[in-house]
Amino acid sequence: MVEQVVLVTGGSRGIGAATALLAAQRGYAVAVNYAKQASAAEEVVARIRSGGGRAIAVQADVAQEPQVLAMFAQVDAQLGRLAALVNNAGVVDVAARVDEMSGERLKRMLDINVFGSMVCAREAVRRMSTRHGGSGGAIVNVSSAASRLGSPAQYVDYAASKGAIDAFTLGLAKEVAAEGIRVNAVRPGLIDTEIHASGGLPDRVRALAHEVPMRRGGTAEEVAEAILWLLSPQASYTTMSLLEVSGGR
Repeated sequence: MVEQVVLVTGGSRGIGAATALLAAQRGYAVAVNYAKQASAAEEVVARIRSGGGRAIAVQADVAQEPQVLAMFAQVDAQLGRLAALVNNAGVVDVAARVDEMSGERLKRMLDINVFGSMVCAREAVRRMSTRHGGSGGAIVNVSSAASRLGSPAQYVDYAASKGAIDAFTLGLAKEVAAEGIRVNAVRPGLIDTEIHASGGLPDRVRALAHEVPMRRGGTAEEVAEAILWLLSPQASYTTMSLLEVSGGR
């Protein structure tokens, strides 16, 4: 296929890194976004380049609108017009009840997981939409099975932020469907990535695997496969979908 440009936010590790690597294998030029982990992002870029692909690392905290604008401008200048966006950047926090959560925690959660995804999608639409002179494209938002499970006594704030992403996916998909843009989301379940350690529960996948009908956690690569399918021409009639990648949980 003709090389297309994809931006993967939070692309330095976990699902984001797996998605960036697989996108490069499928022929995309890849912008690997990171907030703080420059060395990890550069490692992903190096792996892509060693395989003959084109990639750049782009720093931006998606919760900061000026940084998002600068990121998109850098992608425009160095890789070309965007054809695909994977809204993967997100955070979780330590397990807690809602009545134990600080306002600072709640604001951080919503700023990164919701505001960041919406601003990135806005900038992508401005480049992809036929209404703005673009030639179409695809957006995949990374939601979570938590949006329907609620994550009580653990991460209700995270679950709520992903519920917002689900609603945003449905509304934006309808809004831009006639402008050549497809918008979908994946809802991963228990996936074995570093995000659990950042939430203070590094063994969470192993501990909860018995709750999954398939009796195991998933891998970042399995989620990446679903994301790349949603971006691909094979999903040309698929929009406004919330694709479960949760082993039946």
